Amino acid sequence: MRKSWLWLGGGVLVMWLGWTVLMSLPQIVLGYLGMPWRVVSAASVDEVTISPSRAIPVGGAPGMQVTLVHENGGEKVYAVIFKKGDEVLSGLTDFAIQNHVGDAHFTGIGAVSGATTGWLDLSAKVYRGTVTKEQVEVLSLTGDIATFQGKPVVHGHVVLGRRDGSTVGGHLWEAKVNPTLEVFVTVDERALPKRLDDESGMKVIDAKP
Repeated sequence: MRKSWLWLGGGVLVMWLGWTVLMSLPQIVLGYLGMPWRVVSAASVDEVTISPSRAIPVGGAPGMQVTLVHENGGEKVYAVIFKKGDEVLSGLTDFAIQNHVGDAHFTGIGAVSGATTGWLDLSAKVYRGTVTKEQVEVLSLTGDIATFQGKPVVHGHVVLGRRDGSTVGGHLWEAKVNPTLEVFVTVDERALPKRLDDESGMKVIDAKP
């Protein structure tokens, strides 16, 4: 068996037996690899830290189109269609403001040219984020809209499919559409408030009757 040596820097993605692994350690040397490792898109991913209180800017989805497709009593279903270059969370926030949304849930599929996703580090009360800088498929986008201090708050999770068949996902912080994203939003007539959770630093839904 031939010996293989591979020099890896911090933040390098490695493919091992079909699994993509993010190596965030300092530069290391992997010696005598009896298993098929290979470097994958080392320059396509960055790591960031994000505060849960970070505001979502509005006006970032000028190409977004909205159509009411169904209405039954107090429930409405909208098709929210994004165009190339639109930012997803900015657009959904604009949609919620313009349509006075206080309680909603949504699903979507499409494709984006890059995205920032994350997971909540409870010990530090921050999100540890991953910036994906390549064209990816939006395999699943789900989330809800509620209100905090009278203003709509969009909370979304996403799973992204990469060209090699691997996936990356988490809490959605930012995504630029390319070429389209199709989101269906179901809106209820009542408002569902959020409160600030001191333990996590997050805005969480307060579902008291």
